[in-house]
Amino acid sequence: MKKILLLLAVAGTLCTARADEGMWLLPYLQKMNIKQMKAHGCKLSAEEIYSLDRSSLKDAVVIFGGGCTGEIVSPEGLLFTNHHCGYGSIQQLSSVEHDYLKNGFWAMSQAEELPVPGLKVRFVRKIADVTADVLGNVPSTASEQEFSELVSTNIDGLIKKLKKEHQGMEIVVKDFFERNQYFAFVNEVYTDVRLVGAPPSSIGNFGGDTDNWMWPRHTGDFSIFRVYAGADNRPADYSPDNRPYRADKFLKISLQGVDEGDFAMVMGFPGSTQRYITSDEIGNILAVSNPQRIFIRGERQRILWDAMMADPAVRIQYASKYRSSSNYWKNSIGMSRGLEKLHVKERKAEQEAAFQQWAEQHTLPEEGFIDALPKIRTALAGMAAPAADLQYISEAFLRGIELMRPVTGLLDRSTPKKEVDAAKIEAWLGDWYKDYSAATDRKVAKRMMTIAREHMKTLPSFYAEIVDNEFGGDLDAYVDFIYDHSQFTTPEGFAALLADYSPEKVEADPAYPFVKSVMEQYAELTALRRPYVNDYNEGMRKYLAGRMRREPAKAWSPDANFTIRLTYGRVLPYNPADGIRYNHYTTLKGVMEKENPLNPEEFTVPEKLKALYAARDFGPYANAAGELPVGFLADLDITGGNSGSPVLNARGELVGLAFDGNWEAMSGDVAFEPQLQRCIAVDIRYVLFVIDKFAGAGWLLDELSLAQ
Repeated sequence: MKKILLLLAVAGTLCTARADEGMWLLPYLQKMNIKQMKAHGCKLSAEEIYSLDRSSLKDAVVIFGGGCTGEIVSPEGLLFTNHHCGYGSIQQLSSVEHDYLKNGFWAMSQAEELPVPGLKVRFVRKIADVTADVLGNVPSTASEQEFSELVSTNIDGLIKKLKKEHQGMEIVVKDFFERNQYFAFVNEVYTDVRLVGAPPSSIGNFGGDTDNWMWPRHTGDFSIFRVYAGADNRPADYSPDNRPYRADKFLKISLQGVDEGDFAMVMGFPGSTQRYITSDEIGNILAVSNPQRIFIRGERQRILWDAMMADPAVRIQYASKYRSSSNYWKNSIGMSRGLEKLHVKERKAEQEAAFQQWAEQHTLPEEGFIDALPKIRTALAGMAAPAADLQYISEAFLRGIELMRPVTGLLDRSTPKKEVDAAKIEAWLGDWYKDYSAATDRKVAKRMMTIAREHMKTLPSFYAEIVDNEFGGDLDAYVDFIYDHSQFTTPEGFAALLADYSPEKVEADPAYPFVKSVMEQYAELTALRRPYVNDYNEGMRKYLAGRMRREPAKAWSPDANFTIRLTYGRVLPYNPADGIRYNHYTTLKGVMEKENPLNPEEFTVPEKLKALYAARDFGPYANAAGELPVGFLADLDITGGNSGSPVLNARGELVGLAFDGNWEAMSGDVAFEPQLQRCIAVDIRYVLFVIDKFAGAGWLLDELSLAQ
């Protein structure tokens, strides 16, 4: 029987793409990228960057937490990442009495480093192309359902096999190029991670929402942690007896800085891009999903911000939640702006027309390429209505109204045949109530329920059955009734429910029918969307496979999927508009110029930083002109997940930490724009200056290997 063949020329093609475009797979650097990297100034071999058999740069780059990158910078497991990546951990350890977000935190010895419960760091120990294992027995004539079932079965078997071969390791199998290729990743997960240092938010989050995604940038976006291990240097649960992780590979740090045109590269874990989606999907992003997200999150964030500004305790509780929400909110605004300004939808449509013409002239109907785009379009049309309402369920209810979280923990247990496992529920929630304000959530709930009623086509049943029938349509009164009487609004009430649990008591709680109704509506909308998903998935798989067949000499870079990648390019300025040119770096002078007493939450400068600037006390961290660099730009292909990634020079030395993209190229997750796309990084010299001169934590510098 004819098998599905991997329609990729990835491993053997010549690299024809620009050096600054592409999130490249490490196993293919030798065949695809290293020649061009060297032509642009790289001094390393592919083996020094990624090696199967010995230590390489790859081994110093880790997954930090659930969605960021970090790098090991000392033989004792010291780790650098962004301040915004460590933000949740810093917030978790903060209180009104010890506000590490506002005031910063600096351990002055290893004994003072603070354990962060739940924080994990992952090292990638092995990468393997497992396409043959996953697709080898899948017939080319398989239906999409048969394809998915066979692939799922093959992956399950492969994971079991790899777990036996790699005891104690985490096994992750990921698809690439719309399920045309598969890789397995063997990860070692360390769970004893401790906070070592963090600047105050007036440095680490300088500029706040106003400067987010913007250049020029003056944010000292870094924080410091340390990985701890058991006596055997393997992962171990927290114990005071654990010792710092002994790193075989860590990054050297350069004090030479960067100049315009210098080679630069980033290794990290980019989260998600959509470079191969169609013009119809661009249309949906512009008309539906981005406008809805911007509106819903904007309404919620306004309420959270007012509550945070009114109460220091609420500010600490919601600081991380607000920042996480607002980051993607502003990203969506910038993405829509970029997609429209750069005419991405129209360019995609031209690309699709050329593909369709090729498919009809050069392929057979049974191969599926001719029908790929029509299947995608039909599926998207069918999914449109339920998808729009699903986004409201997700954003306004599941993400918006926090009270839903503890209720859903008991929702599927509320039948006489099931008993609650209190320990599992409490472990699932953790210290969730520590960062929950019922008063704030009540205000959010009123607004979220109102806008959902105004905009959803099909509403959850509680609106008609409870709000209209029992409260005369008064949503505010209904919300007040829930929050006044529900046991789920306080940790004591929730504990009482668990201590004397019965399904009847849970069902009698006023929050229960509300949450049950929302979740039932979510299930119904998902069911309406489901029949179209297979056609969409098959269409995308065939569309991308066909594009690769049509252009076999092109170097294809897979979409980001939070697996380790390398991107490379140059340190470069850019011209955002006619008559405007942005320099490739910023300095401490710009921090002083941006101070704004009218906006103290975003643009306050610490007095000690002012004094250091006034005295020009920059130490060895100044550049040749006597300035203290703060940030710089490079035309590197990054996205969310790359936050905290090391920016490396031609010798593989750390010169900065990637933390943002630029406003003019926010469409980059969908269409890379080489003339505009820039990675914003905090200069490592500013990081070291803050550690040394501002914090007085010079003991940490003794661990580092500094290349002059």
